[in-house]
Amino acid sequence: MMGRVIATVVGWSRLHAVAVLAVALVLALTAGFYAANRITVDTNLDKLISPNLSWRKRANEMDKAFPQKVDLLVIVVDGATPDQAEDAALALAAKLRAQPAMFRDVRVPDLNNFFRRNGLLFLPKTEVQDYANQMIAAQPFLGSLAADPSLRGVFGVIQLMAQGVQQGAVPPRDIATALNAVHRAAASALAGKYDPLSWQTLLSGTAPTPDDLRRIILTQPTLDYSALMPGKKAVDAVRSAARALGLTPDRGVSVHVTGSVALDDAQLATLAKGAGFSTALSLSLLCLWLLLALRSLRIFTAIIVTLTVGLLATTAFAVFAIGPFNPISVAFAVLFIGISVDLSIQFSVRYRDERYRAGDFTEALARAAQGIGRPMAVAALSAGVGFFSFVPTDYNGVSDLGWIAGVGMLIALVLNLTLLPALLSLLRPRGEPRPVGFAWAKAVDSLLIRRRRAVLTGAAVVAIACLVTLPRISFDFNPLDLQNQKSEAVATLNALMSDPMNTPYTIDILTPSPTAAAVLAKRLDSLPEVDQTITVSSFVPDDQDAKLAIIADARTLLAPTVSPATVKPPPTDQQILDSIRPANAELKKITNGYAEAERLSHTLDGILAKGTRALPLLKTNLADEIPDRLEDVRLALAAQKITLDSIPPEVKRDWMTPDGRTLVEVYPKGDARDNAVLRRFATAVQAVAPNATGSPITILESAHTVTRAFVTAGLIAVVAIALLLVVVLRRTRDVGLVLLPLLLAGVLTLATTVGFGLPLNYANIIALPLLLGIGVSFDIYFVMRWRAGHSDLLQSSTARAILFSALTTGTAFGSLALSNHPGTASMGALLTISLAYTLLCTFIVLPALLGPAPPPPE
Repeated sequence: MMGRVIATVVGWSRLHAVAVLAVALVLALTAGFYAANRITVDTNLDKLISPNLSWRKRANEMDKAFPQKVDLLVIVVDGATPDQAEDAALALAAKLRAQPAMFRDVRVPDLNNFFRRNGLLFLPKTEVQDYANQMIAAQPFLGSLAADPSLRGVFGVIQLMAQGVQQGAVPPRDIATALNAVHRAAASALAGKYDPLSWQTLLSGTAPTPDDLRRIILTQPTLDYSALMPGKKAVDAVRSAARALGLTPDRGVSVHVTGSVALDDAQLATLAKGAGFSTALSLSLLCLWLLLALRSLRIFTAIIVTLTVGLLATTAFAVFAIGPFNPISVAFAVLFIGISVDLSIQFSVRYRDERYRAGDFTEALARAAQGIGRPMAVAALSAGVGFFSFVPTDYNGVSDLGWIAGVGMLIALVLNLTLLPALLSLLRPRGEPRPVGFAWAKAVDSLLIRRRRAVLTGAAVVAIACLVTLPRISFDFNPLDLQNQKSEAVATLNALMSDPMNTPYTIDILTPSPTAAAVLAKRLDSLPEVDQTITVSSFVPDDQDAKLAIIADARTLLAPTVSPATVKPPPTDQQILDSIRPANAELKKITNGYAEAERLSHTLDGILAKGTRALPLLKTNLADEIPDRLEDVRLALAAQKITLDSIPPEVKRDWMTPDGRTLVEVYPKGDARDNAVLRRFATAVQAVAPNATGSPITILESAHTVTRAFVTAGLIAVVAIALLLVVVLRRTRDVGLVLLPLLLAGVLTLATTVGFGLPLNYANIIALPLLLGIGVSFDIYFVMRWRAGHSDLLQSSTARAILFSALTTGTAFGSLALSNHPGTASMGALLTISLAYTLLCTFIVLPALLGPAPPPPE
């Protein structure tokens, strides 16, 4: 029945070729115009998974409670000195705040006045005492700088130091560090280099830690999800602001971006990078395979036109019925091209074969429709069912892809049975001078039938060996592993994670109150998988009274010193030079055997020789940061007792909601970049707090959602395709003959991932259900030819069509393997591997399974 209907449709299309072509062209123009004016892409990756899942609801509740933590663009500022890092971060944050339309929120968490004033209270008591002692010891110098925060004041301090050494009041070693620091900054200025002295390091007397040299700015940019990279404008604004402020590596500061916004943009940018080349290469190879398969430019033209009309129609359907494309559903084009070209090749190669046998065009077209039309329909319907199996899953990105690709298969089938025959009728390809199949494969056909038991035994052994490896299949659920590790956003994040306190892999738990948060935090701290917890109560330091007493004593001595009643006005250039001469003179008196003094004196000789020309950079390197550092000392001496109520709103809002709900942030013990560590951490915390959320929970639950989606889709596809084949083939044995080679190809593919250390991931797992949708077509063509009484499978035109169809599809998949995006590249590689195994099983195992052909039906 189906065969007769298809033959009738093809015959009608031949007779009304002009009308069919006209309708197709109108359809193409209408669809193209509609799609071009309505097509949009939503690059919001959060929408790829259903928001109705319980873990998504918990995450959304947390986002609503603390909206300032959502969609962050994290700016990492690294400085050659702590002073540079701090000043650069504050300056950049101020410049970004001046762009409220671009940045809704900008903050530097560890540099607000609360922490600058009370930071000492969060240190151990011994370190507070050390700081106080250091400041008291530096009191004379602090006093001079506070009264004259300029180059004149700096050289006044140098003069006092040298005089102290001369009088025996100051041991030379006590001022060696200061003289070396001033010498370095002055020598750099003399050489025309920017190299500011770090007053923080000099006053503290300790070497800076990596954390001291880094500051983090948190911003919430306005995102444009209609653009390929929603955060690109914000990132460009950050770079522009940094350049305008002179925050460049040659000036000792580097600015990098990371965070969810930058990471998502980096992923999308990596996907786009090189896409033009890989697409051009793929299309070129596709055309080559088509020409080799068809050996006719006219047939080639007919297929390209059919493909183009189908692609435009499918795109228009997607825009109308689904709405904006997402980063996954845009892949429908690759799938449509693969299947549509397969159908075109099958029909055209069969037509060529019949044209060789019959000679007459009309008869050849009719015989091709009768011979291959039904298998084509079954193949297209099976592929469509495979794609539609994605629809009922919670993985929205793939669900949309399933709708579009499934409908696309139906469109491709209709066009290949109407427009393609009409085009062939109009173009009238020349006759075929030679057989279309592979004559050399006759011996292989015979061998596979004669040795079918050996082939099947070998296939069974291979299948068993592959099944043994399946328990060792691994799934890499960390989305960071699917990104280009060299991209700025990923590299910056990896650098940040060298400090466990900067890990993004923290778990968040919302509790009713600060008291409930403290109780839960205590329970979680006892877990071996937990390094520490932070709540709003963590910002109330321990042992405050003892620390405040130390600070109060220091304040009594230092407050009048760092806050003098009068401050000298800025000096003129001549006054600066006049202050350098006596300082240099005093240094020369102690240069005998004192290398630090001798080096600095020699540099000051050069400064004096150069005169006022040396002063601008000398001022930048030595004096510009003095006012800010003195203010840091004043703030530190003004520390006050902290209570839960006295924590300022800008700090508290990150840990408490207005209605009192309180956040508990949990940090993992060990390297959370290790998937095993992350899984144990998340499992342990969820056992105590089932309502937990955060990136570790999101990553694991996303993995479960995605794998469940593909398992569901796979089961639906297998059952639905099997039912379809039962209806069409009406023999359970024949259904098994179609599916068994596919199952073998599937286990071979999975075993290969184990053998070559290729873990499954969010991207490449799509290869398995696609294998079923595409591979079933190949097997259907052979099984239905065999049912028609033909044993010459490999030497037939069907084999030629399958081979070149696999080459065209493999080219499309192979182009994905060339992607700069590791996830896409792994998907392309696994798709190519699975397609190769499918072709191998179709050409070797399936003929052996089928054996001698039954008598042709009457």
